Amino acid sequence: MNNKNMKMSLVEVDEKVRWFTDLCRKNGLRVTPQRIEIYKELIKTDEHPSAETVYEKVRKTYPNISFDTVNRTLLTLSEIGAAFIVEGSGDVRRFDGGMEKHQHFKCIKCKRIIDYHHKPFDIIRLPASIDNKFTVLRKSVYLEGICDLCK
Repeated sequence: MNNKNMKMSLVEVDEKVRWFTDLCRKNGLRVTPQRIEIYKELIKTDEHPSAETVYEKVRKTYPNISFDTVNRTLLTLSEIGAAFIVEGSGDVRRFDGGMEKHQHFKCIKCKRIIDYHHKPFDIIRLPASIDNKFTVLRKSVYLEGICDLCK
């Protein structure tokens, strides 16, 4: 289970925001208050929010921000390595700001996505037919089933 379940301290948030602003600059992106707020909302939760959920939270601070801005920013965060898009099957796109190694379990009933970490999944060996032909940038393990609350 991810330790974002416990409240992230202000110091931890500040450290992550500093890392994020450096990452933006390295990628030629302007560091805007809105972009920082979107990132903060993403890292403060373990719920793997949709763009709509992040939008609703950010609107409380920036009432004039558009949904399109939030959605494009979340996609940009994914492109620069500040977030992941949690791949799934047919539901709205969900985002994860936890960049530490971990895997995901999604409940097919309640749609909750739960972080877990199983070290052997970090070192999955690729078949030669893939490893010799392609450059793999990221390996991801995603499980679906019924969660403990829905059983």
